[in-house]
Amino acid sequence: MAAAQVGYSSPREAMTAPREEILYVAGLYEGTGVDEPDFLAVVDVDPNSGTYSEVVHRTSMPNVGDELHHYGWQVCSSACHTANHERKHLVVPGLRSSRIHIVDVATDPRAPIISKVIEPEEVKAKTGLSGPHTVHCMPGDNVVMSMLGDADGGKGSGYLVLDAGSFEIKGRWEANGAPEWGYDFWYQPRHNTLLSSEWAAPEVFLPGFDLEDVAAGKYGHSIHFWDLAERRVTQSIDLGEAGMIPLEIRWLHDPDAATGFVGAALSSVMWRFYRDGSEWAAERVIEVEPRDLEGFPVPVPGLITDLVLSMDDRFLFFSNWLHGDLRSYDVSDPAHPRQVGSVPLGGLFEPASHPNGSSLDGGPQMLQLSMDGKRLYVSNSLFSTWDNQFYP
Repeated sequence: MAAAQVGYSSPREAMTAPREEILYVAGLYEGTGVDEPDFLAVVDVDPNSGTYSEVVHRTSMPNVGDELHHYGWQVCSSACHTANHERKHLVVPGLRSSRIHIVDVATDPRAPIISKVIEPEEVKAKTGLSGPHTVHCMPGDNVVMSMLGDADGGKGSGYLVLDAGSFEIKGRWEANGAPEWGYDFWYQPRHNTLLSSEWAAPEVFLPGFDLEDVAAGKYGHSIHFWDLAERRVTQSIDLGEAGMIPLEIRWLHDPDAATGFVGAALSSVMWRFYRDGSEWAAERVIEVEPRDLEGFPVPVPGLITDLVLSMDDRFLFFSNWLHGDLRSYDVSDPAHPRQVGSVPLGGLFEPASHPNGSSLDGGPQMLQLSMDGKRLYVSNSLFSTWDNQFYP
């Protein structure tokens, strides 16, 4: 989910930006039984518009079966005030297909067009990787994508590099190998540090979730700190049983901050990472207790699948995809979060009521917070096979 925007030179400037008018949201047919391509939806979020809250355009992908998931801009927000750097394209990979779409959102922001498609055969031939996930702009006019598996979907993560102008594949980003699992990543340039997290190999998560795979050690539980300039891992922290499947990473927006949060999905624990002298450390700061549910073999975890920080770094929001609630915490003191709110939206337990009388199929998943921190947008798909498994 991405809000159409032009980019800002600082978090403070972003907070004073005009209100967003449209959102770009991934729409899936994959896993629904409908033999149609996934699409990028344009959603009108201007309350003064006659089509407020409606999908006003769909940009369909050219192929069936991509599984659109995460995507990102070709240029960083803070670079948009420099010469020849404008946010013109979204880089939209298919997690299941390993196909990469370059979407032009500048020609007509309300009707994006696909300007280039990189086929999976080229991705695998040039990188030996598959399963593109997180997309970030990087120094050197590059776009970097975390890749979750080897060319056959087995264990072995890495990072693909695209030229941010031509969108040609340059190769791999990492200098001397990557951890066996990957997922999200983000970096803090002033500390010369990139942090990455872990899910599992595509061959493990594609068919659905199996507790036996957890017992067999096929899911990740570590976070990795990289030297950003040298592109190598300098420290890894094993989060153990309380850190199973650490997914989304959020550094504080303050460019000098040496701390942030990682949500361990299966353990439903929010971890804070921070600099401790010359090393990095991690501590548990929020724990979501599991709940019993008839028919489930184990107590049901909250399953923290996404999190977002307000631009002023005061509030943290995260979604419990299985419990069905959205939580907010005051993290003015990042080491001691204080819960300030919770909104039931769906989930496996009690049905939640909504103002327009509709219900949410599934639970809250992906989050996008407005720049001023006043509006939070939520989608509900985690991954199609998991959606169908837990919310048939």
